[in-house]
Order: sequence, then structure tokens, then C-alpha cells
Amino acid sequence: MKLDELLTDERAVSPVIGVILMVAITVILAAVIGTFVLGLGSSVGNQAPQASFGYSYGTYNNSTNTYPSVTISDQGGAKIDSGNITIKVTKGSPKLNSSNSVTWSTSTPITAGSSKVAIIPNASASWSGQTVSIIWKSSDGSKSSIISQSTAPNS
Repeated sequence: MKLDELLTDERAVSPVIGVILMVAITVILAAVIGTFVLGLGSSVGNQAPQASFGYSYGTYNNSTNTYPSVTISDQGGAKIDSGNITIKVTKGSPKLNSSNSVTWSTSTPITAGSSKVAIIPNASASWSGQTVSIIWKSSDGSKSSIISQSTAPNS
């Protein structure tokens, strides 16, 4: 065999490229099928948002009574759909209402600077030592998570 025949022979290039392409296609198909089988693709949109909230415990005055209140302020993070948020007292005796929870109740998304005042409609109640939680629920209702929590100081 002559040296110049060896350098100009290109017959083996086509099968090598074919094998490389087949391996690449097999790897890509395995990754796509594995993602669907393990369900990784379905959970992308249902993750709890990350946000920071501040809590200020005090009182709310109307014309006849003074009620314990907490002002919850969004201090930054992800924009949150207000329809997905519930505020709940998770420990202790003060009740916000019969279900012991209130919604954020605005039609605009919750962003930095947004705030909500929750009131205990019992003038003799106290926030002392109670835990207030902000609970997020996914739009389809399949997942929920406590995204912020605060324990009121003892008074």
C-alpha cells in the first residue's frame, strides 16, 4: 500500500460520523424520556415563590374598640399572585375569624412594598406568643407551602 493512497482514502469517515450521530440521538432521547418518566417536567411551574416578609404587631383602632393587629409587609423577592396566599394563625388561641385564616384580598400581585393588616376581632385577645404563617398554594391547588412565619413577641 502506498502512502499517498492511505492519506487520500476517505471511506471510513462516513461510518464513524454515522455512529457518532446515532449515539448522540440515543443520549438525547434517553434524557427526554427520563425527564417525562421521572416527572421532572411537570413540577417546574409549581414551586413556591421566594419572598421576604416583615411583621409589625400592634393595634387597630376603629370608632369603638382597639383590636390586636399585625401588619405584614413584603420586603422583596418574587412577585406573588395574591389569590394564592392565605394568612393563618397556626398556634395559639386568637382567632382571625371562624376559619382562623384571611386572604391577602387584593387583585394586584404582591410585590415589594405591598402590605396587609390582619386583625383579631376580639378586643380582649392578644398576639402574645402566637405564630402567624403566610401559606402559598399553587394555582391548580396541588401544592402548598409555608413561605413565611413569625412568632409574636410576648407582651
